[in-house]
Amino acid sequence: MKTNPQKHHRRSIRLRGYDYSQPGWYFVTICTQNHTILLGQIENGKMQCNEAGKIVQKYWLEIPNQYPNVVLDEFMVMPNHLRGIIHIIVANHVGAENFPPLRENLPKNNKNGQFMNCPNKKFIKKQNWKIH
Repeated sequence: MKTNPQKHHRRSIRLRGYDYSQPGWYFVTICTQNHTILLGQIENGKMQCNEAGKIVQKYWLEIPNQYPNVVLDEFMVMPNHLRGIIHIIVANHVGAENFPPLRENLPKNNKNGQFMNCPNKKFIKKQNWKIH
């Protein structure tokens, strides 16, 4: 489903001025581009992840390895998005004094530290998907 700005007038539900890096519980939704079904399908009322869905699940579960101040709670991979609850247990202070450099702790195929850039580019290329 493509978003039509003339038809869909979504406003942000974020609190203006709120620091989302402070400790707390956060409900996160990450969608595929254009809400394209890429991560699997629902069969008999249950999500069946395909290879891409399994990659997304794997990298979601690795978030605490990259960010020691984050604990994961419940999550669910769906055909075109992931929803999860994260708990930031201490403030994320930027700088080397609190945590070792993240780049050294990341998997070899994820040197930039961004969740959605983690999944295998080889897999994406094999699927003939466009990366923007």
